[in-house]
Amino acid sequence: MTDTSPTWASTQFGLQLHDHSGSTGHQLTGLVQPGLRRNPRRAHLLVSTVLGKHIAVSPTVIRDAGRRLGHAVATLGTGDADVLGMAETATGLGHCVAETLDAAVYLHSTRRSAPAEQIYAEFQEGHSHATDHMLQPAGQDLFCNQRPLIIVDDEISTGNTALATIEALHLRMPRTRYVVASLVDVRTGEHRHLAQRVTDTLGVPVEFISLANGHVAVPDTLTKQVCALPAPRLNPIHTSHPGSCRTTVLPWPQAVPEGGRHGFLRADAPAFDAAVTAAVATLTPLLDPDRPLLVVGHEELMYLPLRIAEQLADKGFNTRFQSTTRSPAYVVDDPGYPLRTGFEFPASESGETGVRYLYNGWPAGPSRAHVQMVVVIDNAAAPGATGLTTVLTAAGYDVTLAVVDSPSFNVLSAARGGL
Repeated sequence: MTDTSPTWASTQFGLQLHDHSGSTGHQLTGLVQPGLRRNPRRAHLLVSTVLGKHIAVSPTVIRDAGRRLGHAVATLGTGDADVLGMAETATGLGHCVAETLDAAVYLHSTRRSAPAEQIYAEFQEGHSHATDHMLQPAGQDLFCNQRPLIIVDDEISTGNTALATIEALHLRMPRTRYVVASLVDVRTGEHRHLAQRVTDTLGVPVEFISLANGHVAVPDTLTKQVCALPAPRLNPIHTSHPGSCRTTVLPWPQAVPEGGRHGFLRADAPAFDAAVTAAVATLTPLLDPDRPLLVVGHEELMYLPLRIAEQLADKGFNTRFQSTTRSPAYVVDDPGYPLRTGFEFPASESGETGVRYLYNGWPAGPSRAHVQMVVVIDNAAAPGATGLTTVLTAAGYDVTLAVVDSPSFNVLSAARGGL
């Protein structure tokens, strides 16, 4: 079935989404909307309506999508397994799947640089704006086992990145089974045949499962047309109501990971849950329960801010969640397009170059005065966050920069008995 609802990307450029029938009850066109990016490697972007990356949505919606994907994986009977989430978009989704499966270990790939001795494996994502992926488990034995591995991504467009990941990891430590789980799968028949060849070559099962299947009809002229578009208008300014900014530190146990960058063990969950509750207790007195609240994660740091947003919603705050991103997308203020407002700002981490982005805000379209925002960021990125908070306050947001005092790789390694 083709999505017949009018969208700016389809009417202007002919970019179309087509649903395939499936057994999950989800449709491709209900989970993603067609977007654009000026990237010569791939000019189209599938903008998720349930992920909380480009579009701010209720934390309940995001958690439900993760649980549904986790339950879909569970129907395959994988048993005790590890889960790998793909940076940056699926780091929170992967953690939700791992939580649903009660996974032994959750790890997500990262694009944050590290010394060579901290890197377990590396691989690349060909069509992405930021192509390098690294695995940095603390310590190095954390991910060396033969349990089935569930690889979680928000979308599978070709499957090439997932297959390259599997091949690299299988050389390092052969596993008994691999499952690639995604919200949507838009692979062609040729891509599916390639996956079967990899399965045959490795001699172990490689299965794919998703909530929705379909394909994307991309006109031959799309890349040329999109790359020729004028630069989008970014960083809107609310001249009559500039926002404010304050910083607070969220204390964090130094033996507990704040996410999956360095690995998250099943045994970490109780202390993590308690730390989230303590973080919410720190934030709650700083917020106005009568004002809309947007909780924003920082790039790969998605799961912890999502859990904070969920607890604040449970306390009665009108809460939405999303996160910043490294990926440049094309912004058009059109009601038939999912990326209506964009913010551009310098990278926060020391030594990082380039720019980062936040899209839409609250709600889709120009920012509104009187919306309060909590930006959750780790202590490695917090010193350089001024660029982010400056553009947000100029747009009218009252920002609380919530800095997580998260443990380092070396601290976590020592707590887990060394490398």
